[in-house]
Amino acid sequence: MKIEHVAIWAKDIEALKDFYIKYFNGVPGIGYLNEKRGFSSYFVSFEAGARLEIMYMPSVSDPGEVQNLEFTGLTHLAFSVGSAENVCNLTERLRVDGFMVVDEPRITGDGYFESVVLDPENNRIEITV
Repeated sequence: MKIEHVAIWAKDIEALKDFYIKYFNGVPGIGYLNEKRGFSSYFVSFEAGARLEIMYMPSVSDPGEVQNLEFTGLTHLAFSVGSAENVCNLTERLRVDGFMVVDEPRITGDGYFESVVLDPENNRIEITV
C-alpha cells in the first residue's frame, strides 16, 4: 500500500503549482475546472510516485496567516533531496528567493538532517536527506 496523493486547498493554485515544479521537480498534470462549482485543481507528480493535488474553490475559507502556531491535523509535507548538501543548498535557494525558513538545516533529535520552509501559502515543507 502507498499514499497516492495529498490534497491542499489553495488561494492561488498557479503559484503553488509553480513552486512545487520549480523547487521539487514536480511534473504538473493538465488543469481541471468545474465551472458549475467554481472548483479548479492540478495534480503535481513526483519522481517516487506520490502526487500533490492543489485545489481552489472560492467558497473554501482562509484560516488566516498564522505561520508559527502548531495545531492538530496535517502539519507538513516532507521531501527527500538525497544529501545534507542538497538540503542546505535548496534551503538557501528558497531563502534567497524570498521564502521563510522556519527551521535551519540541522540534525534533529531523532537523527534526521532537515530544514523547514514555508511554501507560498504558508504550508510547512520539510526538506530532508
